[in-house]
Amino acid sequence: MPKVLMYATAVCPFCVRAEMLLNSKGITEIEKMRVDLDLRLREEMVTKTGRRTVPQIYIGDTHVGGFEELAALDRAGRLDSILQA
Repeated sequence: MPKVLMYATAVCPFCVRAEMLLNSKGITEIEKMRVDLDLRLREEMVTKTGRRTVPQIYIGDTHVGGFEELAALDRAGRLDSILQA
């Protein structure tokens, strides 16, 4: 399974939902980058993704987006194949 990285904050319901969805797919190891604790990580996230909201999720080298995009991939039946790559 590819590495999953999630830019997140401590108090973010969408981050929690994204983690729950990934856990339901068997992903238990998620590298969380807490942008609320380190301004440099927030700047890195904005530079890499062009977005300011969390979560921002990477599966391998692919930027999936936030929770809504992750959930949309799941509804479309495409998330499993990305996680298996």
